[in-house]
Amino acid sequence: MKTLYIECKMGAAGDMLTAALLELVDDKDATLNELNKIGIPGVTYTASSAEKCGIKGTHVTVSINGVEEEIEHSHNDHDHHHHSHNSLADITHIIEHLSVDDAVKNHGIEIYNSIAEAESAVHGEPVSDIHFHEVGTMDAIADVIAVCYLINKLQVENIIVSPINVGSGTVKCAHGILPVPAPATALLLKGLPTYSGTVESELCTPTGAAILKHFGKEFKSMPTMTTEKIGYGMGKKDFPVANCVRIFLGETIGSTDEIIELNCNIDDMTGEDLGFALDAIYEAGAREAFFTSVQMKKNRPGVLLTVITTAADKDAVVKSIFANTTTIGIREKTCNRFILDRKIETIDTPLGPVRVKNSSGYGVQKSKVEFDDLSKIAKEKGLSLTEVRTTIAPFINE
Repeated sequence: MKTLYIECKMGAAGDMLTAALLELVDDKDATLNELNKIGIPGVTYTASSAEKCGIKGTHVTVSINGVEEEIEHSHNDHDHHHHSHNSLADITHIIEHLSVDDAVKNHGIEIYNSIAEAESAVHGEPVSDIHFHEVGTMDAIADVIAVCYLINKLQVENIIVSPINVGSGTVKCAHGILPVPAPATALLLKGLPTYSGTVESELCTPTGAAILKHFGKEFKSMPTMTTEKIGYGMGKKDFPVANCVRIFLGETIGSTDEIIELNCNIDDMTGEDLGFALDAIYEAGAREAFFTSVQMKKNRPGVLLTVITTAADKDAVVKSIFANTTTIGIREKTCNRFILDRKIETIDTPLGPVRVKNSSGYGVQKSKVEFDDLSKIAKEKGLSLTEVRTTIAPFINE
């Protein structure tokens, strides 16, 4: 599976993400030229070589009507009075009129919607009343659209983001001096793995946070992957650690994740009650749930309930087990799981469309038609499952 892995050991800002992605395209100069033709009012992108701690990379600068931005991180440009403070409607209008694919526009608008919702929650104002300060300036819009454009151009299937270093200390912005991460950034990163590290600076900006949250499908350490290209996007500031975002482009050969296994023994419930409990446990978020016959103390036949779930759904599943069974104790195990990468595509056949699940990784490729689709066709056409499978087989193998 074609994958981007975004390493955020020094956080993420829009310009750094743009620069790292620019290093991954086949023709950097031509792509930069494309960016300069998309029509953001007054915006010009330029790229230059930069070096941090002996590592060479790219730095991208955005100029507004010929004036170059002096400060890299979007939260710090409160002194740039030539920038207007745009509303969400203003920004949406600008994006909708750009010369880019609709997919790029939609990504950009969704990212700004998430920023607006975060700012709304922080300031206690309706989204329609939010007027962006730092993140609503043209250079911030340029960063968001450039990242959306480049990711669309690279045509990757999966984007994985490392735990994010947000920095520490305080940051000066339009509203005054705020703790790092700034409140809107902290809200955007809610639910994602973050840490503060030792660098006293704002390493992850609201723009960077919104971009990562929007595009990241998984947030974890680097998976097993075959790397084809590496991009280094450099910031302007210098720290003892190389101030860059590093992005790996390559093929994952399969994935791993963590799952939670919950177990309990039950010897005093009827089969009917157990069946009801299993349905409720699935509704609570279980991935798998099943009973195994066991011999319990006092020579009582019973069942071992095993439930597979994720960390995110664990609490809801535990509550459901206690609510719907007689158990008074649940055992928990955290397990590493090897999984094949999965992709579902819809195939047109003479009997109608059917979904096919394609799985790959670890040197293996598998395809399987969704049984529900086979069953539906068989019932509607008055055919057996064998007849349906035989009829659609030539189209599935193409």
